[in-house]
Amino acid sequence: MAKTKYIFVVGGVLSGVGKGIAVGSIGRILIDRGLRVSAMKIDPYINVDAGTMNPVEHGEVFVTEDGDETDQDIGNYERFLNTDVTSLNYMTTGRVYLSVIQKERGMKYKGHCVQVVPHIPLEVVDRIKKAADHSQAEVMIIEVGGTVGEYENILFLEAARMMKLDNPDDVVFVLVSYLPVPGHLGEMKTKPTQHAARALNNSGIQPDFIIARGREELDKPRREKLAYFCWLRSQDDVISAPDVENIYDVPAVFERQQFSQLLAKRLHLRLKKKPRSAWDSFVKSVHTAKRAVKIAVVGKYFGTGQYTLSDSYISVIEAIKHAAYSQGAKPELTWIDSETYEQNPQAVHELSHFDGVIVPGGFGTRGIEGIMLAIRFARERHIPYLGLCYGMQLASIEFARNILGLTGAHTVECKPDSPYLVINVNTTQAKNIADNRYGGTMRLGAYRCLLKKGSLAHKLYKADEISERHRHRYEFNNEFRTQMEAAGLQVAGVNPETDLVEIVELKGHPYFVGTQFHPEFNSRPLDPHPLFVGLVKAALRTDPPLRV
Repeated sequence: MAKTKYIFVVGGVLSGVGKGIAVGSIGRILIDRGLRVSAMKIDPYINVDAGTMNPVEHGEVFVTEDGDETDQDIGNYERFLNTDVTSLNYMTTGRVYLSVIQKERGMKYKGHCVQVVPHIPLEVVDRIKKAADHSQAEVMIIEVGGTVGEYENILFLEAARMMKLDNPDDVVFVLVSYLPVPGHLGEMKTKPTQHAARALNNSGIQPDFIIARGREELDKPRREKLAYFCWLRSQDDVISAPDVENIYDVPAVFERQQFSQLLAKRLHLRLKKKPRSAWDSFVKSVHTAKRAVKIAVVGKYFGTGQYTLSDSYISVIEAIKHAAYSQGAKPELTWIDSETYEQNPQAVHELSHFDGVIVPGGFGTRGIEGIMLAIRFARERHIPYLGLCYGMQLASIEFARNILGLTGAHTVECKPDSPYLVINVNTTQAKNIADNRYGGTMRLGAYRCLLKKGSLAHKLYKADEISERHRHRYEFNNEFRTQMEAAGLQVAGVNPETDLVEIVELKGHPYFVGTQFHPEFNSRPLDPHPLFVGLVKAALRTDPPLRV
């Protein structure tokens, strides 16, 4: 096998500049030219993984097939590359230091003094190479989180510098930086990116390419200025990346500037002639979608000060888009903070104006009574509904309260003294909670699910058995299963090893499905998830708005 080539992607000027989309788009254009590509993320925080962080602070926690709780960018990689990414492709400062300390405790360093340099960077290099070997990638793209110049990034950049020094023809650096247009000037400014390039130089690294993010297309004078003051070989090495209508347009933006050829030339790669790809067909469907489908996402992780943070549910949002585009529909998403329904229960009637409702995952008590008002409204007014994880659990509780008449029904997470614990905790999770073991201890990753023949889920999946990714501690209480099924809430999927309920669906409803797992993690642009497709189809079939 030929030596793996490495592309390091680093950020400048501000966070959230679009490094993850840049990584996915670079990977996509190289895949479409016949190369095997994988991607990995380095996050500079001390947390061992993303699992213990509040999604409002850091965005969605994405879960891999093998059960790693990662940054949301891993989800971006999977969607753009159309492949599964494993835990080997994710590292944090905490994970790296923990590994080095464990090796030292086990005498792996044979009595030598273990130091921050070189042992931490060497651990980073070792992890990058192991991930490349495991994925058999011809090109491994590595995103370094944060922005250059931050103290947290120094050791990761040192690892990248060491790799470049050892194999200069196998490593390139891409700086993704932002070019602001101050309102009082009306002119795109390059100086912040020049400072970012200088900060990268201070780490011993010269960028090979600059992806110039901005509101508008980069013009020739600014392209020339960046090339000259940031010491690039040519102005062609400055890639313009203006804001686009849809993130899935970015690979085409890069290819129009021959970015794949520029990367191949620098890394001595051989590209195949680009045929019309499935990705091109998907992007065309994005732009030709006509009929609007209005979906309300009712959640509890949207508010951050005066702003709405849709990143908390990024995989859900993208899964809706994939499904809608596959049906020739244009998704119109509205994010609704469930606390507004608790403060004003009558406000739930606004859901009459939507074609479908989704309740995504979550934890804790805040906002859940508002969510259950939304679920009841969707159930009673026959609005297509999809509940994910907590959305399935709360749908079961709402059904128990309002159909079975079990007043006070609840989840043990929020009301352990409830007389009707419709959602309970299994023995393993109870012990973890008692021992304050929270990080990496939930039911995580892919588990089997057997589907009930004749159920809606069975028809949508077109399979008897599926595998889906999980992230939860609490489970449907089987003590209530017979009673609920008799009243119309059918159990459509169970885990064969544990008999845990995985899917519930409501009889006599256009579309009312709840899943204990997270189907959004397995949705791809080129392979929309069947449960989201089912929701969109039902939403397009139902008579619109104003179900009073």
